[in-house]
Formats: sequence, C-alpha cells, structure tokens
Amino acid sequence: MIFVVYILCSFVGLLCGILLLRAYRTSRMRLLLWSSLCFLGLAVSNMITFIDLVIFPEVDLYEFRLYVSAVAMVLLVFGLIWDSE
Repeated sequence: MIFVVYILCSFVGLLCGILLLRAYRTSRMRLLLWSSLCFLGLAVSNMITFIDLVIFPEVDLYEFRLYVSAVAMVLLVFGLIWDSE
C-alpha cells in the first residue's frame, strides 16, 4: 500500500510543476519558474524514493534522494531571494 503513496506524491509534484510552468509561460513571473523547478525536483525525489524503497530495496539511494531534494529546495530559495523586492 505504501507504494501507492509514493506514486501519488510523485504524480502530485509533477502535476504542480507542470501547472506552475504553464502559468509561467503566460505571465513570465520568474518566481513561478523557480517554484515549478522546485516541484519538479521534488517529484523526481519522490520517484527515486519509490525506486529505492519498492523496486530495489537492496540498493541504498538515500544520499542521492537527499541531494535531489536539497537541489530542488535551493532552487526555490534562490528564486525567492533573486525575486525579492
């Protein structure tokens, strides 16, 4: 049952990233771009979690998952700092 949660989290993160990218294309607000990149990165992190814990439980991808999540969050923080007025 837990694999359903991992898949749904990945799907929701991917959907949020796509919707934010669509909004960015119409409004050209850079914060939407940074937010979409963050959500896409978090979706990738959730996909890696699914791969790590469900598909290949003998392989440890914990550090790689943390790295991907950290890069996603740094993108959002960078966007917040860059676009602060």
